[in-house]
Amino acid sequence: MQLNELRDYIGSLLAVSRFRDYCPNGMQIEGRGAVSRIATAVSASQAVLEQATGWGADAIIVHHGYFWRSEDACISGIKKRRIAHLLRHDVSLLAYHLPLDAHPELGNNAQLAKRMGWLEQGRFGEQDIASYGVLPQTQTLAQLGAQLGDSLRRMPQIIGDPNRSIGRIAWCSGGAQSYFEQAIALGADAFITGEISEQNVHVARETGVAFIAAGHHATERYGVQALGEHLVGRFALEHRFFDQDNPV
Repeated sequence: MQLNELRDYIGSLLAVSRFRDYCPNGMQIEGRGAVSRIATAVSASQAVLEQATGWGADAIIVHHGYFWRSEDACISGIKKRRIAHLLRHDVSLLAYHLPLDAHPELGNNAQLAKRMGWLEQGRFGEQDIASYGVLPQTQTLAQLGAQLGDSLRRMPQIIGDPNRSIGRIAWCSGGAQSYFEQAIALGADAFITGEISEQNVHVARETGVAFIAAGHHATERYGVQALGEHLVGRFALEHRFFDQDNPV
């Protein structure tokens, strides 16, 4: 298929135009016009670029791309090496941040819930990217943490009474610790996200609502993979996911 066709299809699928984001969503680096192999990854690190181009990817689709709002706009250092690698191999980079968090089927939060068996009842947070709902059956905080660790291959950091009964939850992949108090207001017994900040510990202790930091990278592996598989089912494409371990 043609690169512009791929870009336009994903843009429509993820409703990119409705989001106000901290980075450009869509095609960030333009490569060759014809696309038959797509690589996906959480972040467009140098290691991912090298693995994807070594495999023969025509385009790389990621959740975390380049050109963030507050960063230095100069193309130097790490940024220069990454962009030079893509241009040298004539490979495109497409990135989808908030649109990939929010999509009701392919998004990071929807895919995390599917993987864990959580039942979504509604949305909250910035542009409705976060979710709240219930567990399929009540379990202790310790059991929920162990299930997350097994599923995501990373033991979460948990603040709360391990014996507390958890039924209602709220969750948002990545760095959504600022949504904790909104989750509390929604009546959640526990809030699950990727990262934790210092103040979250005190809020968890003082409210009794558990906070689980399950890993920024770990909670955001699944949306971009689901997008890649969706594209394979729709078009004559090959797809491979490249996972670079990240302890954060």
